[in-house]
Amino acid sequence: MTATRDEIERREKSARDAIKRAFGTNEDEYGATLFVSHHLKEIEESYWQKHLGTANPEPSRVLDILELRSHWGDEEDDGIDTFDFTLPESITQYVISVRFGEMGQVEQITMES
Repeated sequence: MTATRDEIERREKSARDAIKRAFGTNEDEYGATLFVSHHLKEIEESYWQKHLGTANPEPSRVLDILELRSHWGDEEDDGIDTFDFTLPESITQYVISVRFGEMGQVEQITMES
């Protein structure tokens, strides 16, 4: 079964909401929290100034500029089950990867390259 556009949009929103809820928690140590802290240290201040209007943004604001890089899954099962988000302008090879389980709930948020 192929996922519909509405289903993809619903899951993308669900993935973004899950990232924001998990951010800064102990359970998210190797997910969005690591992604943000790593990139705030590694990316030049001019990038943040351009995208967030400040050279030193609050960590949670980085989540607001995430772009969907890709979504994929097993077309024979429930369609799209993984969503990968990253920063604008291909500034990094890293993504925040959000995986959905069989029942459509977020199962895992990780930082991957």
